Amino acid sequence: MPMSGTEIETMIKNALPGAEVEMTDLAGDGDHWAAKVIAPQFAGKNRVQQHKMVYEALGGRMGGVLHALQLTTAVPTS
Repeated sequence: MPMSGTEIETMIKNALPGAEVEMTDLAGDGDHWAAKVIAPQFAGKNRVQQHKMVYEALGGRMGGVLHALQLTTAVPTS
């Protein structure tokens, strides 16, 4: 069973308190997601490190329960 956008968002926010998360269902099937994550924890980290932090937040579900996740990460600007 695919993960819901709400479930993905909750897991990311639990692992990265204060993060802003915007989820988009890319295919309308609940199995292919895009996530935009803006988190203060990303400060001083490169993109690979930022993405790894998000994948870790998902507890190993990438490639299994969560089939595809297009990820955009950023540090808050204010």
